[in-house]
Amino acid sequence: MSNPYNQPGYYPAVVTPEERTGAIAAPLYTIVAMVLSAGWLSFVGPLVVWFIYKDRSPYVRSAAAGSLNFNVWAWVMNVIAWICLVTVVLIPVAIVLWILVTLSFIFHILGAIKAGRGEPFRYPAEIRILHH
Repeated sequence: MSNPYNQPGYYPAVVTPEERTGAIAAPLYTIVAMVLSAGWLSFVGPLVVWFIYKDRSPYVRSAAAGSLNFNVWAWVMNVIAWICLVTVVLIPVAIVLWILVTLSFIFHILGAIKAGRGEPFRYPAEIRILHH
């Protein structure tokens, strides 16, 4: 019989303090990297957390994957916004997209809060690169 902890979407009833710390780290590293690198290195923190915990904790693996996948979505929106800016006519669209990307901070904070409580968090938009 296979180990249920290795099944996608399965979380133990009790999340350990170490797992909470790892799950909190993924979105918080993202925020720090967004500020320090203008968003271009925001994937590094969640990717490192995912690699560390991918075989140890499905809860942390899911939190890190969600954070990274949401960052990929934000990157794509940012690139589309820059393309819209270059076309001049679509500058209003670019501004709206940049506002959405900027608001991604809120979802990372919500993800960290939920992780601190030991609850799973699903980001509103993701481009699936890493699986939960």
